[in-house]
Amino acid sequence: MHTIWKGSISFGLVNIPVKLHAATENKDIKLRQLHKECHSPISYQKVCPICDKEVQNEDIVKAYEYTKNKFVVLDDEDLEKLKKENEEKAVEIIDFVKLEEIDPIYFERSYFLAPDNGGGKAYALLRKALEESGKIGVAKIMIRAKEQLAIVRVYGQTLLVETIHFPDEVRNVEDVPNIPSSDLVVQKELETALLLVEQLTTAFDPEKYTDEYRTALMELIEEKKTDNVSVAPTEKQKTTPSNVTDLMTALQASLDKTKPKKKKPTTRKKAPAKKHA
Repeated sequence: MHTIWKGSISFGLVNIPVKLHAATENKDIKLRQLHKECHSPISYQKVCPICDKEVQNEDIVKAYEYTKNKFVVLDDEDLEKLKKENEEKAVEIIDFVKLEEIDPIYFERSYFLAPDNGGGKAYALLRKALEESGKIGVAKIMIRAKEQLAIVRVYGQTLLVETIHFPDEVRNVEDVPNIPSSDLVVQKELETALLLVEQLTTAFDPEKYTDEYRTALMELIEEKKTDNVSVAPTEKQKTTPSNVTDLMTALQASLDKTKPKKKKPTTRKKAPAKKHA
């Protein structure tokens, strides 16, 4: 399992060297875009609209747009310094709270925590303390140059880190438009709805839920592969210059250059006729 982050987590005076691994993976089927005419993959270029030319990565700088078309440029050195200052700190568990106190809207992404060399005993101690207390730890962690608020909880026999949004990242629910009033609910309709909820209530079993669209799409792809409906990019035709054509062009140009220039015929002026007395 690929290590995303390596460091330590501490609570009180207990320090645990750990490694971070992604706990989930995106299984979306990625579709490429091809040119309809020749089935070649479409490539995207970074182009400057002012200079009207392609820009290479080494010619790109990062900046913050604080108002329309007004930027503050941030050097890579400045960003790297900030990143190192935060990454070198151990992740300290700030508080212990109950999981049910955190609304799911805050949850972002999950990571498995594994003990690093010499961290097994302290790892097991934190896991047992969380299990016995029924609490989770709240901490801050730096992942991919971004400071994240996170919780540490037990998942099976593993410690799990779940990044959660900061409060200012969750939009105000009061800003959601067209929310109906609860006064619109009719008691008879509510009773029927509650009966339906009761009939559909069951224990949560994640294995029963599947991505039906992804399955159907993969079946369609395999069917087309079996039926030999696949396509391949048309090879770019190499245009080899004709030596004969080039030679004839050069010879003709040489002949034209060495041809003697035709002299323009000179026209003599006629003498004016004599006047008779």
